[in-house]
Amino acid sequence: MGKNLQSGVRLRPVDLARGHGLSTQAIRNYEEAGVLPASERTPHGYRTYTPLHAGALRAFLALLPGHGHPTATSIMRAVNRGAADEAFLLIDESHAQLLDDRRTLRAVESALRDLDLGGPDRVPATTPDPGGTFIGPLAEKLGIRPATLRKWEDAGLVRPRRDPRTGYRVYDDAAVRDARLAHQLRRGGYPLERIAPLITQVRSAGGLEPLEAALTDWHGRLSARGRAMLAGAAELEAYLRARG
Repeated sequence: MGKNLQSGVRLRPVDLARGHGLSTQAIRNYEEAGVLPASERTPHGYRTYTPLHAGALRAFLALLPGHGHPTATSIMRAVNRGAADEAFLLIDESHAQLLDDRRTLRAVESALRDLDLGGPDRVPATTPDPGGTFIGPLAEKLGIRPATLRKWEDAGLVRPRRDPRTGYRVYDDAAVRDARLAHQLRRGGYPLERIAPLITQVRSAGGLEPLEAALTDWHGRLSARGRAMLAGAAELEAYLRARG
């Protein structure tokens, strides 16, 4: 396990827990989960830990914000059983996911700029009905199927009215805006369940301004994840060096 594990310093579960605001039960749980190396036992059966265990705990807690609990746990399990390459693969996958999320955010921002400026998805004012457009022309303009618009309606993303004479769906300016917004966010990778609350905000505000706060928050969360990954990498490297 490395020379540090054989050092004379012995720590109790409470010694590990105290500095991190954890319970002693949490320390035992982390050991059982493989996050910490196996402890030694006193003649009376009490767990004893070493500075190496403290390093493992620091590494795990530093990995959590950037990688999440399941991945951080898997990384530490791999390291503790000597499978460093497996741990590195898990880290690479997290970084790839962060990169994908950044690209998604960039795509959403670009799409919304086009939407706000009346870009290629803008629907012409001339429609079959003076008060709006029918589902076919709107779907054609957006490059989607009418069935997709009906699905979005079922999910509450768009709210067309019905023509009293024909019963056909008619999309007024607000419904067209919602459809265009849903289309752009779907292109940017947003799932339907994430789009619905954003469109609700847009409806209540009467414009796209609420999305600015959402995008700013998204930027902040991605930056925080990136910095957390750096901090986690530093603690993990220290732990790997200590293991020898």
